[in-house]
Amino acid sequence: MAGLSIREILDETEAGLELSLIAGASGLDHRVTIPRIQKPGLALAGYLSSLHPDRIQVLGSTELSYLAQLEGDESLSHVKDLCSLNISCLIITKGQGVPESLIKEADAKGIPLLLTPQQSSVFISLITKFLEERLLPSATVHAVLVDVLGVGVLIMGKSGIGKSECALELVLKGHRLVADDIVKVRLKLPAVLFGEGMDLAHYHMEVRGLGIINIKHLFGIAAIRERKKIDLVVELLEWDNNEQYDRLGFEDKTYDLLGLKIPMLSIPVRPGRNMGSIVEVAARNQLLKEMGYNSALEFQDRLEKRMAEMAHLHAHCIIGDNLE
Repeated sequence: MAGLSIREILDETEAGLELSLIAGASGLDHRVTIPRIQKPGLALAGYLSSLHPDRIQVLGSTELSYLAQLEGDESLSHVKDLCSLNISCLIITKGQGVPESLIKEADAKGIPLLLTPQQSSVFISLITKFLEERLLPSATVHAVLVDVLGVGVLIMGKSGIGKSECALELVLKGHRLVADDIVKVRLKLPAVLFGEGMDLAHYHMEVRGLGIINIKHLFGIAAIRERKKIDLVVELLEWDNNEQYDRLGFEDKTYDLLGLKIPMLSIPVRPGRNMGSIVEVAARNQLLKEMGYNSALEFQDRLEKRMAEMAHLHAHCIIGDNLE
């Protein structure tokens, strides 16, 4: 089943969640499939139809103080009603004391009951960000990702075409490596793709003839970055004399990745072509396009105006000759 188990959320140590298990250990294999959470205030008041049991339920000071002010039997009744809905997980914030009735019901129903010292607002922000990163679609791509002047360029092509060598030249020019060989791509809302390296190969690059090199150690921390938004795809192709390549830049190709269309360029490779410089210029040109300036379209407009002027001048000459 897709999603993230409560056990995986509990074991997370880098997101700042600081979770500990209070009760309901038998339900740690429950899975969360959407990043949205819920505060079950209305459900505790008896409006159970408003509760989404597949979401993580966060109980803060308001919810617990409401339970505390109820009479014993009434409070127990509300807790039993809440826990009868097969909730994926309950999380108490601010390190507050947990009602004994809630502990017993969570254990009886197999609902993980977790505790965090974080304030409710802070925790909701942290866990929402964590769930969005872990639950949204992802993919791995055989490519190289570099940050060129703030433009995330995903360099693709078949094995041995020169992707890593191109990226190495860009690093030598002062740009930054994100990932080599395998790029892990994640979709981030609303519609942005981020790429990062795999844990084992982070900051490393394979260059045929040299072997594995560590970009961080060779060029310093300024030569790498953890992740980058993907703005442009560059496909390196073997030069084919029988193929017609775009020479003016009028073609608007895109690459479909996780349902999003990314601007794409196909660049043929042959001896004598400086691929690093070409990719750098492509990134600069992409920056201009994002600012609303397209060199190819400007050239086309100027050409059409010049042709119109020449046609007008030619027509004027013909009319003038006839009048004479």
